[in-house]
This record gives sequence, C-alpha cells and structure tokens, in this order.
Amino acid sequence: MTETRRAALRSRILELSRFLSVGAVAFVVDLGLFNVLRFGPGRLLEDKPLTAKIVSVAAATLVSWLGNRHWTFSSHRTTHRGRELTLYAAINVLGVLIGIGTLAFSHYVLNLRTPLEDNISTVLGIVLGTIVRYVGYKKLVFTARASAPDATPATVAPTLVERAGREGPDS
Repeated sequence: MTETRRAALRSRILELSRFLSVGAVAFVVDLGLFNVLRFGPGRLLEDKPLTAKIVSVAAATLVSWLGNRHWTFSSHRTTHRGRELTLYAAINVLGVLIGIGTLAFSHYVLNLRTPLEDNISTVLGIVLGTIVRYVGYKKLVFTARASAPDATPATVAPTLVERAGREGPDS
C-alpha cells in the first residue's frame, strides 16, 4: 500500500470515528430524551410515542449538526451555507422519517408497545438513519475540498504527480 493510500485510509478512519462519536452523543440525546418524555417524571408524552420521537430527534439533529459541521466534516464545509444547510436538513428529514417509520410500524402495525419494544424499534431506526445520513453528508452536503487549517493527513499528502515533479526524472 502506498503512503498516499495509507494516509487516505487513516483520514477516512478518523472521519468515521468522529462521525460515530458525534452520532453516539446524538444517540444518547435521542434515546434519552425519548424515554424521559415517554416514561420519565410526569410522563409528558406517555401516550404519544411519535410526538416524543419527533421532539427527541429534533434535539439530536441539532447536536449532530453542530458536531458534524464543526468537527467531523469541518475541513469539507462549503462556502454555500444556505445550500449546505438545506441539504443537511433534507437528509435529516429522511433520517427522521426512517426512525419514525420503524417506531410507527412496530408500535401500530405489529402492536409491539412495551418500553423495550419501542426502544428496539427506535434503535433500529437510528442505525438505518445513521447510514443514510453519513452517505448523504459525504456525497451531498460537505463536498468542498479540504481546507488547510483542518486538513487531515490524506488531504495534505502529496499526489503522485506532485512527488514526481519534486523528485525529478532521475530519482
């Protein structure tokens, strides 16, 4: 494996680690808030699992936006913030619909209504939504070339053409 490929692999692993770390925090916010709203003190939304899910996922989305924009994909932010935010929101709506859909299907179609069953369907929705979000962010939202201040090893590694130019034909 060439040094460039190794650097690219390290960069991708770092990016995925950051993305999963941000996702883990958002997961705790989503699942924790969902459970507090449904089953916690006051049981504010005990009979409204979808409303509880919408509230919890909105809070988790805000957390993930901040983490992904300013940490995971910070070197790939575009200068078109409006476009970036619109696409981010659209991808998150799709992720939310996946999460809500799994809960609605298990709760209302399969009649699985215990706290454990609601949580299993919620986790499944989060996993599926996370996959859709990562691919969407990578391919559609954070698409700028890496900027120098936040550059990762893969973004600063010289290309083969640049190396050949420095080393000359006799190297």
